[in-house]
Amino acid sequence: MANPNVVAVTSILAKTVLEDNISTSAVSLLTCASDKLCKINSLVIANIDGTNAASVDVFITRSSTDHYLLKTVSVPADATLVALDKNMGLYLNESDILKVQASAAGDLSAVLSYEEIDDA
Repeated sequence: MANPNVVAVTSILAKTVLEDNISTSAVSLLTCASDKLCKINSLVIANIDGTNAASVDVFITRSSTDHYLLKTVSVPADATLVALDKNMGLYLNESDILKVQASAAGDLSAVLSYEEIDDA
């Protein structure tokens, strides 16, 4: 599905990924499956630490290269950040990986909403 036909899709499946502990090492939230296209609707990062701010990186890995959408963006204690929303029109191609990474383990959580599109 190198160039998917988004007009003649056979299925669109709504999905949600929940990650309650973003690590200081990269965490893969979503790997777009072979022969699929993934449309990102939203990515919300919550700081669940009641005292300290923490920063977050959000990036896409394609062919072993990281492409940053957010880099070292601070999320205050007890606050949320809408990192990505539907208005961005962000699609992941097959084998693309959406990743997140925190400055402090256990301080941030993530909720990712997306649609998996198939034209097979």
